[in-house]
Amino acid sequence: MGLPFFMKKEIKMINTGILYIVPTPIGNLADITFRAIDILNRASIIGAEDTRNSKKLLNHYNIETPMISYHKFNERKRVEKLLNKLHNGEDIAIISDAGTPGISDPASIIIKEAIKCGIKVEVLPGATAFIPALVASGLNCERFQFIGFLPEKNKIRNKILKDIKENENTLIFYEAPHKLQKFFQILFDNLGDRKISVVREISKIYETYYSTSLKNIIEEPEQIVAKGEFVIIVEGSQKAIISDIELKDKLIKLLENGETKKTAVKLVTNETGEQKNRIYQLTLELEVDE
Repeated sequence: MGLPFFMKKEIKMINTGILYIVPTPIGNLADITFRAIDILNRASIIGAEDTRNSKKLLNHYNIETPMISYHKFNERKRVEKLLNKLHNGEDIAIISDAGTPGISDPASIIIKEAIKCGIKVEVLPGATAFIPALVASGLNCERFQFIGFLPEKNKIRNKILKDIKENENTLIFYEAPHKLQKFFQILFDNLGDRKISVVREISKIYETYYSTSLKNIIEEPEQIVAKGEFVIIVEGSQKAIISDIELKDKLIKLLENGETKKTAVKLVTNETGEQKNRIYQLTLELEVDE
């Protein structure tokens, strides 16, 4: 007679290792938790984005656990090897160069596969760049959307920006220093002028915060030292509420200048971004007013 399902599941979980996702400092080596150090010491192996970079952290805390490279170029190849170790009962820790693995760097594939195989995944809380940048920005922290790095392909990038244009949530981006000015221009062209907070080298010696606007930073690019790691916090859509009186005034001016009602509705709709049906209804009210 076979074992009940719940007992089989329990035995499976006991016999497999645990996949730990471990955040590492984004600059200051002191920004690591006691638990993270303990896990890195106890794991049978550490999957590191760059073993040379991570060696500095491990040496600092006298961690002698062997490492294996685990980055976006070999992620799929490494998954099978790591899963075999987990199935053999070994615990594995995944770390990135800085911050929490899975946020704009590898980890998602191994996490998904581990879950499919019934392997326990534990994600430790810890360092990440965008939360300090968001809190220090002075912009709305109650509702925000993490975008990360924008895609290089124009079509995909433009669709993302179109989708978030009317989003009232604060927007969070990452960008490389040599692409900053092009990035600011793209945001300005797609989102219009907005308040922004540009945060450079969080937790490091040259940590710097710039509170400005997209228009200002495009006009005065020299105000930012384009070196290091950047997080850009962008104000959400601040759509102005336009009254019926203001909209009617716009319609009347266009009609007085000889535009047809159809053209006037189209022009005011494009200018204000208001619903076409609302503008059309106001033209009907203008007829009543006459």
